[in-house]
Amino acid sequence: MTTAPLSTADFAELARTGPAQVGMSALHTGLRGRRLLLLKALLVRVQRERESVDDAAARRFEAAWRLLEQAERAHPAVVRDVLDYPTTGAWLATALAAPVGQALDRRLDRLESIAVTAALRAGCPLDLTVATPTGTLSLTGAGRLHVGAERVRIRARARVVRIGPEGSRASCGALLLSHPRTGRLTGLGPAWTGLRALPGTVALLDDLDPYRVPPGGVGAPPRAATDRAATDAGAWSTRWRGAHQLLERVDPVRACEVRRVVRAVVPLSGGGQPPVPMSATLRAAPGAVLTSLPSSARAMAETLVHEIHHSKLAALHELVPLHRPGPSAVHRVGWRTDPRPIAGVLQGAYAHLALTDLWRRAAVAPRAPESWRSAAGQRFESFHDQVGGALEILLESDELTIAGREFTSQMKRHHASLGAVRRPRG
Repeated sequence: MTTAPLSTADFAELARTGPAQVGMSALHTGLRGRRLLLLKALLVRVQRERESVDDAAARRFEAAWRLLEQAERAHPAVVRDVLDYPTTGAWLATALAAPVGQALDRRLDRLESIAVTAALRAGCPLDLTVATPTGTLSLTGAGRLHVGAERVRIRARARVVRIGPEGSRASCGALLLSHPRTGRLTGLGPAWTGLRALPGTVALLDDLDPYRVPPGGVGAPPRAATDRAATDAGAWSTRWRGAHQLLERVDPVRACEVRRVVRAVVPLSGGGQPPVPMSATLRAAPGAVLTSLPSSARAMAETLVHEIHHSKLAALHELVPLHRPGPSAVHRVGWRTDPRPIAGVLQGAYAHLALTDLWRRAAVAPRAPESWRSAAGQRFESFHDQVGGALEILLESDELTIAGREFTSQMKRHHASLGAVRRPRG
């Protein structure tokens, strides 16, 4: 079977939850192509519905598009990086779904901040004013500036950026510096709040971006994003560092995959007292893991592995459809109390297959903490059977495509290869 642009071998490796280098590159390329297609679709929509769009909002959108093109000519890799950032996809999905009127007009302004971020990172000389109706300028993947004004002036020269309220004679609200090679922005000034990097990786703890969580939150009951004031950066960094140390001991290849895939971790509210753990990914924002603060490094490691496999499967389905769209039957699976459609069964089976693989390794890894080895062996035995039952549901379904059936068959082969865990006696 051939699933171009994926080879048969890469397709099978992805089905076995493996971090296939070539396969992951193909998924990333496919996601980038889709992101550009959706961006162009939004431009076409604005042009087609121009008479219904607020004139000022349309003009700002068109100017932002030209600025984005200018930045791409100067530094295409930097522009791709900004467009690849997870919240860009979340914004695009929201803007494309917004009804004509104020809802769409408000969302079109986001392209202005995306284009400005790209231009600043690309080192383009600038002297322009942009709208900040909320009094805040958000720079994608960098941070935000509180200006307390409806328009802000941005002046950039020789990779030094000065930003302040339009017409103000006071000192600028922030001074940003753009790295000459990567274009990364670092800032100074009391009005500037930058995103914080998670240790040892390029991933960011994103507790600032206005599009990091959809309107209304995620999950049921819905969880809201926590803002900077409610985010304990030290606790997040400790969990993150500990999770990567555990993964390095148990499965260094998987640890490398997590570092490569995760671009942003979005803190979610705890959901009451005591806090109830919750994590999620958004199909429109691959590369972002939305989660409440995990209780331990082990819980963080398991959350990361679980959620990146939801992202991987969603990205693969965009490239190679695995199941047919439309209404479907619902099925019971071991890890949920509510019945799931076939798409949910496939997503759950894939993420839990990755976890059973991880738990099997942890249960026998001599460098894993004893507490994790014991818990991992128990969880492997429980979920191994549950995943097996879900795979049978999938293979009996007529809702999978040919590619989906082959993918599930490969999952079943890997599931069978995991066998049972032979834990040490005593």
